[in-house]
Amino acid sequence: MTAAPATPPTARGRARLAVAMDLGTSGFRAQVLDLSSGEVISTAVTARHPLPGANVIDHLHFALELGVETAREIILQTVNQLIGLLHTGNGEVVRLAVCGNPTQLSLFQGSEIRDLAFAGPRKLKALGVEPPERAATVRPASEFPGLALPSGCAVIVPPAVRHEVGADALALIVRSGITDREETAIAIDYGTNAEMALLHRGRLFTGSAAAGPALEGQHIVCGSLAMPGTIADLIAEGDLHRLIVLDAAMQPAPGALVDLRKPAESDGAAGVPATKITGTGTIAAMDQGMERGLVVPPRILTGDRRLHFGDGIFLTEADVAEAGKAIGAVRAGYFTLLNEAGANVEDVRTAYLAGASGTYMDAIKARRLGLVPPLVKTVRHIGNTSLALARDLALEPEKLDALDALATKLRETHCLFAATKTFSRVYVLELSRWTEGMPMATYRDLLRQYGLPELPPVSGTPVVVHEAERDIEDHGRMGLATLQRVGLVVGLRLDGCTGCRACLDACPAGALALEGIFEPPTLSLTQALCNGVACRRCEPACPSGVFHLNAFFEATASRAAPIA
Repeated sequence: MTAAPATPPTARGRARLAVAMDLGTSGFRAQVLDLSSGEVISTAVTARHPLPGANVIDHLHFALELGVETAREIILQTVNQLIGLLHTGNGEVVRLAVCGNPTQLSLFQGSEIRDLAFAGPRKLKALGVEPPERAATVRPASEFPGLALPSGCAVIVPPAVRHEVGADALALIVRSGITDREETAIAIDYGTNAEMALLHRGRLFTGSAAAGPALEGQHIVCGSLAMPGTIADLIAEGDLHRLIVLDAAMQPAPGALVDLRKPAESDGAAGVPATKITGTGTIAAMDQGMERGLVVPPRILTGDRRLHFGDGIFLTEADVAEAGKAIGAVRAGYFTLLNEAGANVEDVRTAYLAGASGTYMDAIKARRLGLVPPLVKTVRHIGNTSLALARDLALEPEKLDALDALATKLRETHCLFAATKTFSRVYVLELSRWTEGMPMATYRDLLRQYGLPELPPVSGTPVVVHEAERDIEDHGRMGLATLQRVGLVVGLRLDGCTGCRACLDACPAGALALEGIFEPPTLSLTQALCNGVACRRCEPACPSGVFHLNAFFEATASRAAPIA
């Protein structure tokens, strides 16, 4: 059992505050709470994760190359920056509750990560790795060197289920209320790791699909996380489409009217101006493109092979393939849980959609693409459950015991997708559909040959309930602040570099900069912008063969300058 933390005393007249934080794979979100009233005072979010890459594998690789302690220092630096944006005033923070997947929470705590990076007990035994328990913990801030909070502040970390499914999956289950239902239901957090839970005949099955960052708008040419000014949806208006753009309050609002086939807007700058497109906007564009015959995976059948949203924002065929892989991972994931539970696709009656993508996603469009089971009767959008659970623990830390008990119970029916034939077979079919153009008739025939559940066509119209209108429902009376620039910048002078800029031109994320007039010039890498080891387009682009990405990762923290 986990003892609830004793709340340290505060100076007379100072408000007692708590910070709730979601350490996501694509970015961090935080809120400061007044413990006397439970009120949210303010919210702060980052525009991206401070470590290179857009998935946990990239983050683990960075930590293994550079050392867990350096990765932890970078994460804590961003945590401190985020807390600095919150309006704490004269109050004293006496609790910090942190939620996230096992990789993010392990890096935050500076604990063992090799069991997350390497699969199989034999490999771990050969490395001498004993996987940690990852149970719920409550520790004083003094045990987190570098954390800019009072030493007596209680730091609350919830438990994990398995090495790849953590507190964010528990948050999905608890906050959705899925266990209270009698019918077959599924809950999915549409993020980089796509945690999901299936309830069937009173039993709960969990898993996590490595969907990649496309559902959150990353690895998309004009993509972005959900931020003010980003396209979250498209609504058909005759032959044209109305952009639905997030406004300053992160509420969906009408934007320009566009022709998907043409770069120019059709009615100027009407409505909220758009700057980028989110993952949900990408999903909506793919659905509408397919409905209009403009997208036949993997091709876009316009003159320039792009879908256009005006003002230089567009979707490419590479984006369609990237998003298709994410869609495929989600569908392969829920197929796997259904097979494990002995259920069929048509058994699923209710779907809970969580996370920023799950909040802003048009459920009807998502269902047509395969992100939601095809015959559900009710869809419920439930917002950011990870931050919501952190908020619950910040206000009521005694809930940790119930979370520990739930995590223990879930281990009995947890499914490791990477180890199942069902997931690999369905995912190969999904890749064939989205990247090779496999017809759905062939897809369904192969499902039957594999002895897997049938995939019926979409029919009927589900009831859609918005329990949350935005992923973070209450920004607090002081509103929302965004930390745009996070992480470290590393500058190196590489012997043999001619300053030709080939690496800069090859970088799809704009993470590199060339500085100075010296021989050789200084190359700077903004690590948070870098796509990490999964990309490496910079290395083969160098005609002199002197550019090595790992050199920027291996540079010590003393050679790296934090972004102000």
